[in-house]
Amino acid sequence: MKNNHFTVGLVAAFLLLSSCGTSKNLQNTRTQQVTKPAANTTTKSLQSLTFVQKVSDNRLYTKNVCSNISFNVKTQGKDLTVPGALRMRKDQVIRLQLFIPILGTEAARLEFTPTSVLAIDRLHKQYVKADYSQLDFLKENGLNFYTLQSLFWNQLLIPGHQTLSESDLKLFKVDFPTDSANNEVSYSQNGLLFTWLADRLSGQINQAVVNYSSKAHGKSTLTWNYKNFTSVGAKMFPAYQQFSFNTTATGKKQQATVTLNLKDINTDSKWDATTQVSDKYKRIEASDVLSELLNF
Repeated sequence: MKNNHFTVGLVAAFLLLSSCGTSKNLQNTRTQQVTKPAANTTTKSLQSLTFVQKVSDNRLYTKNVCSNISFNVKTQGKDLTVPGALRMRKDQVIRLQLFIPILGTEAARLEFTPTSVLAIDRLHKQYVKADYSQLDFLKENGLNFYTLQSLFWNQLLIPGHQTLSESDLKLFKVDFPTDSANNEVSYSQNGLLFTWLADRLSGQINQAVVNYSSKAHGKSTLTWNYKNFTSVGAKMFPAYQQFSFNTTATGKKQQATVTLNLKDINTDSKWDATTQVSDKYKRIEASDVLSELLNF
């Protein structure tokens, strides 16, 4: 497996992201949110709820988002850019395909569905498939496909919830800093804390920052940035997404940054949301892929 650095290393980075990068506590929580008493609690609550509603209303109506992408991953000592494709179908699948430059042949595929994570290394004819209960960080924090979907789709989330109801909106807290163009929306649950920086005028989410810390799994930090918003249907969607994470969950410090530049975003629905793996491919354990990541 030591010669699998191109594809297995990439999908391993994503597996690590899906298993620990989405289960975090927050990095930049303002103490004012807890310690500073509101001058008018009723007014502040109404103001907060109104803003959270604005942020929530920015979510896409379309069921499909498809795009060609430029995919870049940076880890310690590595910097790789390849062409690819992103296909997402709401509540069904998030699929990332990586292609060999110039040839255009698919080299790797990473697919998240509500029940499992699939990573395919086509160059070496092997794959990993695991359900979310096998990914410790997700299992222990009640996180699943819908958490990751909300991050890719530039939306608010509550871990364990498939969608946000009107009653859920009042569970979020909002800080209104006077020295920033963004307001801070946050949600905490069982030691988990998410914060979104949303434009104070439009409510568009520009960044999600999440932190997680435990004695068993160390510390992990995820920062997800959104830029270059473009029209998709009746709403705006970020054509630039960059997520960076730092973690000690694997026993030593790991860092990675993934950048997706989306091109020609469309809402095409004429594609199969299910991937069938050839019986000629060898199934390997997720632990083997994570071990490979340490050498990537």
